[in-house]
Amino acid sequence: MKKTILSLAAVLFCTSALAQSGPMVGDRPLLQVKPKGMKTAAAAPAKPQSKPQSMAAKLQACLEIDDGTKERLNCYDGVIPPAAKPKATKAKAVADCKFTKEEDERLACFNGFVENMPKLPKS
Repeated sequence: MKKTILSLAAVLFCTSALAQSGPMVGDRPLLQVKPKGMKTAAAAPAKPQSKPQSMAAKLQACLEIDDGTKERLNCYDGVIPPAAKPKATKAKAVADCKFTKEEDERLACFNGFVENMPKLPKS
């Protein structure tokens, strides 16, 4: 009777010891994923996440570049890339400025719309 109790206790202690070592898949330990908030020493520094800007905010940011410069036009073209339009008409919206072929006219078109936009709140 004592031998059976002893063997039963030994089996119970062995299984509890194995359970504490972590779950196993075959002969390998199961991979455990850490929550996003925890950092590891090997992890690269996290990039600050910024919320995406609206088209209006991007266009208004171009106003900070000197007026009449190629850099401001490049900024506008980065937000709304230029495109060819078969028929020349006056721009009715800021997106229509991309159809203006001449750079000076395209810059004036963008300036006209963006300068008249209501100012967006800084976030």
